Amino acid sequence: MSYPLVFLLCVGLLHQTSRAVVMDKLADNKICGDAECSHVLSMATAVGDFTAPDCRFINIKKGQMVYVYSKLVPEEGTGVFWSGSVYSERYVDQMGIVGYFPATVVKETLKFAEDTVKIPTTVMDFYCD
Repeated sequence: MSYPLVFLLCVGLLHQTSRAVVMDKLADNKICGDAECSHVLSMATAVGDFTAPDCRFINIKKGQMVYVYSKLVPEEGTGVFWSGSVYSERYVDQMGIVGYFPATVVKETLKFAEDTVKIPTTVMDFYCD
């Protein structure tokens, strides 16, 4: 097999496996419980259903518990979005998936972090796989 053919085969295989998409930023800053946004800010209960419009968001069903990891600082004229993951024995396949949802879909029930930090969002905050 010639080298150019091997090279083209490798490039073709890599091209098929890379599906990542960088989506538009929803905000320039976010509020977190720590500098890495790894600590849970609060626990919330979904007061309504939300269907994710794209890969940046998560689906939420009324009554689900949601771990809130960050709160986007809204730009003027935009919605208020938080990031988190759902917890429910009925929706085990969704547990651990972190995504955005409108703050109006949940009601905070327990706050874990009293001290918060405001940090800039990055391209990776809106990265879809």
